[in-house]
Amino acid sequence: MGLSVLRTLYARLAIGLFLLLLVVGGLFTLLSLASVREYSAAVNQQLNRNLAQNLVSDRNLVTDGQLNRDALKQLFELYMTINPSLEIYLLDTDGAILAYSADPDRIKRNRVSLGPIQTLLENPDAYPLPGDDPRSHDRQKVFSVTPVPSAAAPAGYLYVVLRGEEFDLAESMVHSNRLLQMGAGALAVSLLVGLLAGLVFFRMLTRRLSRLTERVESFERELSSEQSPPLAEKGDDIDYLASRFDLMARRIVAQLDLLKHKDAQRRQLVAQVSHDLRTPLASIQGYLEALRMKHETLEAEERGRFLAVALSETHRLGRQVEELFELAALDAREKQPDIEPFVMAELLYDVVQKHRPAAERAGVELIISATETESVLADIAMTERVLDNLINNAIVHSPRNTRVILTMSVRDGGAAITVADAGPGIREEDLGQVFDPFYQAAGAERTGHAGLGLAIAQRLVVLQHGRLSAHNANGAVFTLWLPLASSS
Repeated sequence: MGLSVLRTLYARLAIGLFLLLLVVGGLFTLLSLASVREYSAAVNQQLNRNLAQNLVSDRNLVTDGQLNRDALKQLFELYMTINPSLEIYLLDTDGAILAYSADPDRIKRNRVSLGPIQTLLENPDAYPLPGDDPRSHDRQKVFSVTPVPSAAAPAGYLYVVLRGEEFDLAESMVHSNRLLQMGAGALAVSLLVGLLAGLVFFRMLTRRLSRLTERVESFERELSSEQSPPLAEKGDDIDYLASRFDLMARRIVAQLDLLKHKDAQRRQLVAQVSHDLRTPLASIQGYLEALRMKHETLEAEERGRFLAVALSETHRLGRQVEELFELAALDAREKQPDIEPFVMAELLYDVVQKHRPAAERAGVELIISATETESVLADIAMTERVLDNLINNAIVHSPRNTRVILTMSVRDGGAAITVADAGPGIREEDLGQVFDPFYQAAGAERTGHAGLGLAIAQRLVVLQHGRLSAHNANGAVFTLWLPLASSS
């Protein structure tokens, strides 16, 4: 796939689910711990709501309607020894601390708020109800309280903190740690189960998207043999598909434009073919009808001339049809080059020797300037066909007693062969059309090749990954470039 695994929608959903479960699990654990602590405090306060009252009655803290200070002092000493989790304080009616069972160095307050005390006395079931912790400036804890010496005539309050400092220390060491362990275990199990279930669900959701992505890529590879351009490294499967869709849309639009252009060319080609084939056919038909109608009156020499013209037109027609079939095969990519290394200079000399008789008949001298012995990587037969067209074209358009000069040089990692004639050249406005089918230079005589030679040559060169160009320099100059075998 063209998309990395971590950038897929499935991976992003999995990571998002993991983080979500982690956050939710963490919050659940914290809330559970807070709930357990509050529940523990509520239970403790409920179970010990009458503790202060029981201490007063069991320890005879009130004698003859008065608070027994000695008994209270003994109570403080006793609970400091046997139950340090309880902290007992004697308050006046304003909440000021008069006496206590705790370590004096740990006392941070000298007064306790009466609001929670009054609330609990009025509503004993209002738990958990925390009150001020004298050992802290801001901390509150559950408590038990009773008026002394009596509720009818209170002179103060016996205030019992149910979760003293020692209790908090022991709880933090045992109870909280255990809860954390249990919470961590529950969180891990929940995360694992939720993650597995989410991964299965997300896989079911994204499987079709992944298949669609693969089908798009497969279709794209079948649609175009060219390598797809790299896409921006961002987004997930959906962004990737959107980018690929945009790319395919642009290619389809380009293909449609190309088809329109090809259709216009086809229409032009059909029209031109009809015109060029109609001319030799009409000529052949005319001469044959003349022979049939005037057979008895024509002399043998004249009949021979009529037959020779008809035969020449037949050959011309055959060449046109052959070139049309060749051009169609090249456009359809039915012909593929057999690429191999060969010495370009040797082929050039052979092709020139083949064309010397025709050049001598036309009064044209062929001159070769090829000193390079580099090998090119191309198809020998196709390259020979291109050189045939270029040299024949130069001979046809060269005046008598002129030269066609062929040169070879090495540049841009390839061999460049130029064919320069001394003819009228190509009009500047026609340079862009010189390789189009049926192109004929203005004022040029028809040769029987229907203007397909250069079009065929250009397509043969493109198949070999070469270039063919034209310009003017005291005549027309055609340049054939083919890659060197050593540069591949």
